[in-house]
Amino acid sequence: MQKIAIVILNWNGASLLERFLPSVTQFSNEADLYVADNASTDNSIAFIKEHYPDISIVQNKENGGFAKGYNDALQHIDADIYCLLNSDVEVTENWLNPIQEIFSLNSKTAIVQPKILDLKQRTHFEYAGAAGGYIDQFGYPFCRGRIFQALEEDQGQYNDTKEIFWATGACMFIKKDVFNELQGFDEAYFAHQEEVDLCWRAKNKGHKVFYVGASHVFHMGGSTLSNMNPKKTYLNFRNSLFSITKNLPRRKAFPIIFMRLLLDAVAGARFIFQLKFSHCFAIIKAHFSFYWNFRQMYKKREKVNFMSNYYITKSIVWDHFVHHINNFNILVKD
Repeated sequence: MQKIAIVILNWNGASLLERFLPSVTQFSNEADLYVADNASTDNSIAFIKEHYPDISIVQNKENGGFAKGYNDALQHIDADIYCLLNSDVEVTENWLNPIQEIFSLNSKTAIVQPKILDLKQRTHFEYAGAAGGYIDQFGYPFCRGRIFQALEEDQGQYNDTKEIFWATGACMFIKKDVFNELQGFDEAYFAHQEEVDLCWRAKNKGHKVFYVGASHVFHMGGSTLSNMNPKKTYLNFRNSLFSITKNLPRRKAFPIIFMRLLLDAVAGARFIFQLKFSHCFAIIKAHFSFYWNFRQMYKKREKVNFMSNYYITKSIVWDHFVHHINNFNILVKD
C-alpha cells in the first residue's frame, strides 16, 4: 500500500481546524497528517499542539497563497501520494480506500479527486470540484454537477470512476513523483485555477486524472474567498488566460486568447447589467495583468505533445446562458 500524507494548508484558520480536524483524524488512520501553516498570526499552531499533538506541523515563512504554500511545505514531507486537503473539508468513513485502489489499479493515474458535496446543503454537489472538472474550448472551467452557479442534486448520477480533465484543489490526491516532475504549482497564480494548470500540464505529459465517486467529502467553500468575490473573479479570469498561454500549441492559443477578449467583454457587460461593477472592473484588471505577464507565461511553455482533445464542449458560456443547460449529462448528450 502506498504511503499517503494528508496535508492541510492553513492560514489563520484556527476555527476551521477546530471544526474539521475531528473527522480527518477519525477517518484517516491509513495516512500521516500534516498541517502546512502559511505564517498564521492567530492561535492555529498553539491549538494543534495542544489538541492534536500527533499531527505534524510544517511552518512556512510567509503566506504565499495556495500555490507557494503547498510548494514550500511539500518539500519537507515524505510520502508516495500527497492529499492536498482544504481546512474546511469534512471527510467521511472509508474515504481513502477507493482512492488508494485506483492508484494501485492504474499505473498512469497521477491525480485523483473524490466526490465533493456541499456541507451547507449536503444533498447537492459543491462548487469547487463537484464530480470532476472540465474546461471548454476557451478555457472556462466547469464540473460534472456544477455549471457556473448551477449546482446539481446528488442522486447517484456520478457514482462512477471516470477520467476527468482537472481535479479540485479542495481535495486533490497527487503522486509525489508527478508533483515533483511538474515542479509543483505555478506560484504566479497565487490562488484559483492553479489546479487546472497543474492537471493540464500533467495530461500534456501523458498522465491521467481521475474522479472516484465511491469516495466523498463535504466542503464548506468560500472560507477564503466566496464564489462571487471580485478578487476571485479577477484571479479566475486572469489565471485561465495564463493556462491557455502555457498549455496549448501556438496555432490554437492565440486565436483562443483573441476570442477570450470578446467573451470576457460580454461577461463584463453582463456584470454591469447586474450592477456588479466591481466584478466588471476585476475582469478588466485581469486582462491587464495577463498582458503584463504574457511574456513570462509564454516562456513557461514546455516542449510536449499538447493535447488536441482537451475540451468536451466548444462553449460552456453559450450552452449555459443561451441554451440554459444546467445539467452536465444533458450537456454531454447535446
